[in-house]
Amino acid sequence: MPVTDPIADMLAIIKNGVRAKKDSIMVKCSKVHLNIFEILKRESFISNYKKVDDNKQGMIKVYLKYDRDIPSIMGLRRISRPGLRRYSKNEDIKSVYGGLGIALISTPQGIMTDKEAKEKNLGGEILCEMW
Repeated sequence: MPVTDPIADMLAIIKNGVRAKKDSIMVKCSKVHLNIFEILKRESFISNYKKVDDNKQGMIKVYLKYDRDIPSIMGLRRISRPGLRRYSKNEDIKSVYGGLGIALISTPQGIMTDKEAKEKNLGGEILCEMW
């Protein structure tokens, strides 16, 4: 059965893995997922990730990050979805959770955080928020 929203599926896998206190999770591989995990690693929401080759499209093994049994990802929410796309101009991008979280935004220059989009004066589709 095909997945209609792969980003929401990825977020659900992350949320379930964090709630179950797993050390790592497996997600289907795509360029968008690799870009998102690179940002999450850079922003220290996850400890690491690596691409695992199978005979199909591949998988990504994501190592979740905890600090004394407290997960780095406390919450996440999908904003734009296939049924209702959410776009924002640069000046309308709001900070997430008082600046403690990040919003992932798909811009013409690629996927980036809300802070990077503001610095580069770019708007785009708000994919999700994490805190």
